[in-house]
Amino acid sequence: MTALGVYAGLFALAFLAATIFPAQSELGLSALLVAGDYPAWALVAAASVGNTLGAVVNWALGRGIEHFHDRTWFPASEAQLDRATRRYARWGRWSLLLSWMPIGGDALTVIAGVLREPLPSFLALVAVAKTVRYLVVAALVLRWL
Repeated sequence: MTALGVYAGLFALAFLAATIFPAQSELGLSALLVAGDYPAWALVAAASVGNTLGAVVNWALGRGIEHFHDRTWFPASEAQLDRATRRYARWGRWSLLLSWMPIGGDALTVIAGVLREPLPSFLALVAVAKTVRYLVVAALVLRWL
């Protein structure tokens, strides 16, 4: 496989992992780091950019789905939306620094869209959170090699 294919594959895996689709981008990154055929900084960059852009999909879904909150199939009640709004108002955009978490992180990115977090601040905070996560994974893997 070409280097471009490896980076594109990791990008795609990380992108999917940030959306509603289940994927384990940390395992993909770890396997490529163990193989040692590609620079760690480039692998971390590909995973970080892919995961951040995948989170933008969640943000956009949140922006669009809010228009359907009065439908019976909508996944959250008015009370749940009000509660999420209050929590987000309490912690605000800084809660996006937890978007790296495997459980709840993706929901934060959707809620940010529902609650109209501006894209520039969303991107900045999510990119920091996602990149730090991959840097930690890379550091742990490379330490054990």
